[in-house]
Amino acid sequence: MRDFNINMTEGKLFPKIVKFTVPVVLAGMLQLLYNASDMVVVGKFAEQGSLGAVGATSSLINLIVNVFIGLSVGGCVVAARYYGQNNHEGVCRTSNTAYLISIIGGFSLAVIGFFLARPLLTLMGTPDDVIDRSVIYMKIYFIGLPGNMIYNFGSAVMRGCGDTRRPLIYLSTSGLINVLLNLLFVIVFKMGVAGVATATIISQALSAFMVTVYMLKTDAPCKISRSTLKISKKELVMIMKIGLPSGIQGSVFSISNVLIQSSVNSFGSVVMDGNTAAVNVEGFIYTAMNSVAQAAMSFVSQNYGAAKFDRIKKTVRECAALAAGIGAFMGAVAVILSPYILKLYVNAEIPDPQVIQTGQLRLSVIASMYLLCGVMDTLSYSVRGIGHSTVSMIVALVGACAFRILWIYTAFAADRSLLTLYMSYPISWALTASAHLICFTLLFKKERDKIQTYSAIKE
Repeated sequence: MRDFNINMTEGKLFPKIVKFTVPVVLAGMLQLLYNASDMVVVGKFAEQGSLGAVGATSSLINLIVNVFIGLSVGGCVVAARYYGQNNHEGVCRTSNTAYLISIIGGFSLAVIGFFLARPLLTLMGTPDDVIDRSVIYMKIYFIGLPGNMIYNFGSAVMRGCGDTRRPLIYLSTSGLINVLLNLLFVIVFKMGVAGVATATIISQALSAFMVTVYMLKTDAPCKISRSTLKISKKELVMIMKIGLPSGIQGSVFSISNVLIQSSVNSFGSVVMDGNTAAVNVEGFIYTAMNSVAQAAMSFVSQNYGAAKFDRIKKTVRECAALAAGIGAFMGAVAVILSPYILKLYVNAEIPDPQVIQTGQLRLSVIASMYLLCGVMDTLSYSVRGIGHSTVSMIVALVGACAFRILWIYTAFAADRSLLTLYMSYPISWALTASAHLICFTLLFKKERDKIQTYSAIKE
């Protein structure tokens, strides 16, 4: 098979960052286009309120699955570190361990999500006119979660080895199937939100199948086989040490987002539709910036393994600037074109101007300041890349999550408006990015001095 792996420890840095990032951006954009097609199809061809019904599940789904998605981040960092050390056996052990974690986690979460769907949606205050459809969507989605986990863990290990092209190819193929099945199930078979969810899990199963076939057949370090498919205690501990704090961070972030979604729900199903549409538009900006953050993490991890600290500093600077530039440009485009973009999500037969107005308000506050989120993520992922995932978690939980929860019970409680609610995002990004910058500067110096001292003693 063709070698798509990137050696991040040698050669000109910025061209390799771009080479790594572009497929990740494209994969993320394709995923969002497929998700947006879900929303567009259900918003235009299903009954009124179906768009909000699907949107109401997103924060809750993220809350449940983010711990294991965080573990996939651990797999990426550990694989990258071994790859930077040219330790292919370590990469192989990491791949096999990560693959088994994905299977165990996927089936465990499928059971949890399926049976807790209605109680949790009720707890969130999901309106009576959409909750039945939200439950249907969430139950079907969780049935297919093992496929989602396998793809995420497999692609994370590939990215750690510098291969971002194959995950893009697999996602492109499965996503196209998703779009076609959306149209078939919703428009032809009139299945509504159940059709969108069914199309999603079929496409996820396909992507998991393709990842599995590659990892079984490849001669690359990330190979799995029946003889090596076991959980290695050493690699499991390393993955947990880096990935578990990332997962906890993601889940607690989701708790704050669940509270915000619950606050949005209190304004009714029409506002929920507008909020959901805007969140989907923002997703394109976030995915592009987060792809740069993922590049930063992989490059930092490989160069940490190779003890090349000058390249680590340069990686962080260039990735932070790139993420901020992408966020500023795409955020401005989203705000300017918001009246036209948001109309794509509105049922043309039953137009409601409040849906568009809500979406525009959210984009004017959040998308316009999204560059702060890009810088925050890049610094956070870089801290993880040098092995201090717990520090990244603590900073994020205090600077973003705790702040947003406090904001809801203070500022939003005093002024129950969408503007006040949405302002919690950019303020928390600025605070958390500043704290991460301080932490990275201190921890980078600590790790560099430790490695240099060890090298001097060894010599």
